[in-house]
Amino acid sequence: MAPHSPDSDPPEPARLLIAWRPDSPGTEAIELAAWLSRTTNVRIRVVSTFVRPWPATSLSKLGGKYRKWFHKEAAASEAAVKRALSTAGIDKHFWDETISVFADGPSETVLLTEAAEAFDAQLVILGSDAAAPKGRFLAGSTTDALLHSSPRTLALAPRAVKLSKRGVTRINFAYLESKGDERNDSLHYAAKIAEEWAVGLRILAFSPSGIADAPVNSKVDFTRELVDEWREHSLAMLDRAHDSVHGAFPELDVESEIGTGSGWSGAIDSLKWKKGDLLILSSDPPGAIERVFLGSTATEFLRHVEVPVVIRPAPTH
Repeated sequence: MAPHSPDSDPPEPARLLIAWRPDSPGTEAIELAAWLSRTTNVRIRVVSTFVRPWPATSLSKLGGKYRKWFHKEAAASEAAVKRALSTAGIDKHFWDETISVFADGPSETVLLTEAAEAFDAQLVILGSDAAAPKGRFLAGSTTDALLHSSPRTLALAPRAVKLSKRGVTRINFAYLESKGDERNDSLHYAAKIAEEWAVGLRILAFSPSGIADAPVNSKVDFTRELVDEWREHSLAMLDRAHDSVHGAFPELDVESEIGTGSGWSGAIDSLKWKKGDLLILSSDPPGAIERVFLGSTATEFLRHVEVPVVIRPAPTH
């Protein structure tokens, strides 16, 4: 994204692509875009997809009938998009000239990826599956595919999430492994956004207990020792990360915390979260292709987070 300070001239707007359909069960993705528009300068476009299982050769037989149907659906979709954006309070000067795109094809994942490429989106905003508990995020099949392949940065909006009317008020960056690198590209991305949005940065690590099976021989329970060691590593890692960020952004207000509790849910809930919190995660592992990729740890972590999450593609080797 293209962050900025409230006291500086507006930069080029951050290009936000919202994946939303008029028949979507909620408007969380649009509300997340509205939240960001209260924080920084943005340019918004909405893509609505229609997945068709039949091949293109079958469509050619329909000829004008299909084209007429397509244009009618596209118009109806655009009208619904404009209503939803207005209801969410997104000012029209944030709307792209092509505010609504209606795309059809056999794969929703491909359609969203192509729409993001065409718009040169800096952030693709996705809503939660309707089956998620309130305040939590659950990835549907398309989102799950993008979480393992997207070349663009993703933003995830929890179901029925409550967001600050003042926009983003704090950036959070989370290490999910005890061997995090203080030179992490996403950590410094988070710090840059925090500085230019004039908000604080909180660097997080987690030490969840109860994530390993209990030993069969209860007299030799080494899990407590391993969890204690994990916590010590996490504290040292946070110190290194704090020093690294402070060296690059000396004026930035930086704090660090470690979440401890039973499992990921307990560890996350042990920390205090605000309605203005935005959480940033990095992809893992880096490879030859720059893309988003979440492993099993991050996937499990996401199920328990109650704030919007931004996930950046892993940098190439």
